[in-house]
Amino acid sequence: MAYWLDQLRLWIEHIILLFGYSGIACVMLLENLFPPIPSELIMPFAGFLAARGQLSLFGVIVAGTSGSVVGALVLYGIGAWVGETRLRQFVRRYGRWFLLTERDFDRASQTFHQYGEVTVFFGRLVPLIRSLVSIPAGINRMPLPRFLLLTMIGSTLWTSALALAGMVLGANWEQVMAFIESYQQVVVIMLVLAGGIFLILRIRRWREFVSQPSLSGDID
Repeated sequence: MAYWLDQLRLWIEHIILLFGYSGIACVMLLENLFPPIPSELIMPFAGFLAARGQLSLFGVIVAGTSGSVVGALVLYGIGAWVGETRLRQFVRRYGRWFLLTERDFDRASQTFHQYGEVTVFFGRLVPLIRSLVSIPAGINRMPLPRFLLLTMIGSTLWTSALALAGMVLGANWEQVMAFIESYQQVVVIMLVLAGGIFLILRIRRWREFVSQPSLSGDID
């Protein structure tokens, strides 16, 4: 893993040094589409170059934000293409294998309609989730202008924070990665715990349903 990250870091540095702002935008676009490419290796290095005077901080932030927004739009488009109808059909057909029902789908959709704006905005500040949050926004057809505004604000905050951290740390910009890795571990642990709790509750409900053969219908 360390070797892979080191090779990825070298590739990112090469692209940014070779193409400048367009390289930053391109790599940040790819980071949104392929989450294994961490923005924590892209923006701090760009910030380091800004500190050395090779790039401007404003240009770095604009380039990073632009790439993030374009990548988010691609994922939004994928979500819109999949659409609620296709996803509902999938849940209806295969949901039982994931302990999911159509009612669960309705609840999740309703929750996103209620809190979608908050989810899209704050999701941009959470590693791993920041890329994926565009897909449910597309599935639920969040109004595109609203999606773009929230994505732009959230992405600007994220790219600015990483670029500024790179400027402050200078040649030690890679230390940002160590901090973000700890942040990611907390996020992963919380997601695993939430998934585990959900799974336990679903299994209990499934057992209650199976133990009452006279009842019919979907799992609540």
